[in-house]
Amino acid sequence: MSTLTNPVIRGFAPDPSMIRAGAWYYVATSSFEWFPTIPIHRSRDLVNWEFAGHVQHAVPGGSLSGVPDSGGIWAPALSWDGRRFFIVYAVVRSLQMSYFNLETYICTADDPAGEWSEPRRVAGHGFDPSLFHHEGRLWLLNLQNDHRPGGNRFDGIVLTELDHDTFRPIGETRMVFQRDMEHERFVEGPKLLHHDGWFYLLLAEGGTGYEHGVLVARSRRITGPYEADHRPLLTSRDDPSQPLQKAGHGELVRAPDGQWFLSHLASRPVQTARGPRCTLGRETAIQPVAWAADGWPRLKHGGWHPAVHVEVPDPPGDRDGAADPPPVHAADEELPGWPWSTLREPVDKTWSDTSARPGWIRLRGRHGPESLWGQSLLAQRITEHRSRVEVTVDAAPTTYTQAAGLVLWYNTEAYFTLDLTWTEPATERQNGQQWRNQGRTVLTLTTRDRHGTRIEATRQIPAGEPVTIGADIDGADARFWMRRNGSECPIGPVLDFSELSDEAGTRLRFTGAFAAIHAVDLVDGAFTADFTDFRLTASHASDD
Repeated sequence: MSTLTNPVIRGFAPDPSMIRAGAWYYVATSSFEWFPTIPIHRSRDLVNWEFAGHVQHAVPGGSLSGVPDSGGIWAPALSWDGRRFFIVYAVVRSLQMSYFNLETYICTADDPAGEWSEPRRVAGHGFDPSLFHHEGRLWLLNLQNDHRPGGNRFDGIVLTELDHDTFRPIGETRMVFQRDMEHERFVEGPKLLHHDGWFYLLLAEGGTGYEHGVLVARSRRITGPYEADHRPLLTSRDDPSQPLQKAGHGELVRAPDGQWFLSHLASRPVQTARGPRCTLGRETAIQPVAWAADGWPRLKHGGWHPAVHVEVPDPPGDRDGAADPPPVHAADEELPGWPWSTLREPVDKTWSDTSARPGWIRLRGRHGPESLWGQSLLAQRITEHRSRVEVTVDAAPTTYTQAAGLVLWYNTEAYFTLDLTWTEPATERQNGQQWRNQGRTVLTLTTRDRHGTRIEATRQIPAGEPVTIGADIDGADARFWMRRNGSECPIGPVLDFSELSDEAGTRLRFTGAFAAIHAVDLVDGAFTADFTDFRLTASHASDD
């Protein structure tokens, strides 16, 4: 036996959909407004996970420009019919409106780490779709949304049979599970499995926050009616002291030796004066499951709270007769690859270049950090509560409309930037006439949160010299610094890093915090900045 530590995929890896194909487990997670779209990880032992690729063509047209923060690709569901891999997902175009403006797509592949087909749109009724393969037939599950005044946004779970080749509906759509919204928690994220003569419907219950959970319903017939269990399979809602909070959105998988495991999302909050806040977003966790005598699945360790440490079987030596999948595809040498991510569009050589200066990444400045369109930003997920990030930047800004530097990022309404930029001479007020004089090269620390945008500090530095800048994160605190003559000099005050969290905003937030580099040019998009020695490291992860 081996022991895994939850979360197994750490830092912004929500809505995990886990399957097993032969000797390998695969997990697909939501990507929302980020590229690469629909990251996929794989493992042979449930303990050690590696990035295996992503669904390259998930977004028709290749762009999510204009989608709101936490819009984009929600809750992909991965499946395998023994021959082909399938993934179904929704592209969400609006948020917190009565209408769910979205499209539902299916892609297929021979290998989930390889090339995926172009997306094919299917008739979907809401977000969180999933596919169920049974006795040669293909079924689509969806959330039903009633957008009309007085209607329920979470109106129940519907089931539609699809043609296996064309994905067109066969027969009528059926409502298979519905709850009284006045007295019960709403459900979403449906997943189906067949076990011991029963069809089991796994449901995400109670939203994505601290009330989240996994509910199970079952029926002898695929079309229902489904009877709900009297208790949750998984939740943390009744115990705020649990280290894994927001536990929910589950999927059951059977191991080669017959044991069962539940993949689910969870969060590790930090405690603040304003309550718990989840800066790392929602992450992927795994729990062992056993079947009770009455036929309901139960957590193997008892109760319904998620465990941090879980024993799992060692992988079989014969690997189920399955060959190893091909190695992960190498990234384009001229473009940064995983773990780098980009906002609303894939990384592109027109604004990101690794060939212009060996050992450096050159970014061409584009929109500012509040844009929903063309940002030149490369980011990596922050995976632990204690982290350090640093980078050396070389640029020559000549106007305040040009900037380049380090970003701690949640979304367009929550970020901190330490930028190499330009400002007026010390004797001159801010007057917007940068073309009249040479001004000063400075590092400017700017914060953006629910209280607005503020300049926290400005530090003049020599023009024309590379500068190493960084930030240290310790729970709810973040401090920026610059390195000069081998010493680190703090810049600005200690910042409230918990403002870059799921809970801190006035709107729904579904992603997580990133460390990033970016370049801005608001005039003509010609300004460039070079970056090298980017390092994002975590420490004391065992204490989290």
